Amino acid sequence: MYIKRHIEDVVRKAAKMFSAVLITGPRQVGKTTLLENMLRGLGYVSFDNPVTLMMAKEEPGNFFQKHSTPLIIDEVQYAPELFPYIKMAADRSGETGLFYLTGSQSFHMMKNVTETMAGRVGIISMQGLTLREVYGVPCNKPFVPTEEYFSLRSKFIKDISYNEIFKRIHKGHMPALEDDEKDIELFYESYLHTYIQRDVRDLTQIGNLSDFVKFMAVVAARTAQMLNYNDIAKDVGVSGPTIKNWLSILEASGIIYMLQPYFNSITKRAIKTPKLYFLNTGLAAHLTRWSGPETLERGAMSGAFFETFIIGEILKSYLNAGITNAPLYYYRDKEQREIDLIIEANGKLHPIEIKKTANPGIKDISDFKVLDNLGGIERGSGGIICTYKEKRKLSMNDYIIPVSYI
Repeated sequence: MYIKRHIEDVVRKAAKMFSAVLITGPRQVGKTTLLENMLRGLGYVSFDNPVTLMMAKEEPGNFFQKHSTPLIIDEVQYAPELFPYIKMAADRSGETGLFYLTGSQSFHMMKNVTETMAGRVGIISMQGLTLREVYGVPCNKPFVPTEEYFSLRSKFIKDISYNEIFKRIHKGHMPALEDDEKDIELFYESYLHTYIQRDVRDLTQIGNLSDFVKFMAVVAARTAQMLNYNDIAKDVGVSGPTIKNWLSILEASGIIYMLQPYFNSITKRAIKTPKLYFLNTGLAAHLTRWSGPETLERGAMSGAFFETFIIGEILKSYLNAGITNAPLYYYRDKEQREIDLIIEANGKLHPIEIKKTANPGIKDISDFKVLDNLGGIERGSGGIICTYKEKRKLSMNDYIIPVSYI
């Protein structure tokens, strides 16, 4: 059964503005299914067929004589030879919504797109399912902890139990796993094999593929931590430059997200290292060998996984609204004062603490006062995202925010 995706509105908007729409994102997050359900009856090309791929690469002119527009082209990165012909077709026609492209590997593909298709393609970044989508919540506004947002969001609240939250965290956000009959371990083992064989090998020379799997496991074990290249290199047993290259592949593939630190001319003591988040918590749990939601919830990494899950949900709320460069940051300084998330919206900084506790208190937001002394920008409302059941005021400007409000 198809779960309606909030990013559909962004795709429709882009299709009215550009000749081509390109949806990028990790494998199996639902890019092709989205287009097939939105654009029933359109021509569809997949490069899983080697004959089709050979024709696209060796005879791109004849390829487009065989396939008429509008056209869906799946995993277009495998046939970059098509881009000049897509450009010519777009220029010749002058129409919008001619091509709908998907791609799960953005390194080389984006180079071709920016060089060949500038001004002719709308690029949309897509991730896996959100809680809103799973529970049929129609709200498509990006999360920001303001009364205006809460008033809108409160109309569509679906209570989520503590156990269900960790079941979601352990399973991850892949649409295929909404079928409870699917074996999670088998799914992610196959996913890793396909990702490394089809994407990673195209981007870099890896002598031993098991090294890359080990690297992914080491990175998954560091989710919600500040990035440290040397520590990762030491644990994997490869060089620092190799780790930087491999991390750039994970980031370009949409596997990880680098949350940038917030700093300005006044925050001179702020740490300027990004925090690393492994966006699919299900894949991260598989790599770090958490066998079930109960063991994960009781384990040493439960807090890190909860934080990762919340950051991912908030990030997706921006992507699904068409905001690719989400205004999300974190803060930490040399005095160890830390704010898990800062959202910049309407000229204000909104601080967020993320804790899996069901008993939040005013002490949990004591570091928010750091933002009161920043010049040139106002501190907005904030709060603690946690497992408490009800939204409540914590202070004059801050809230207790249940997971169901994201």
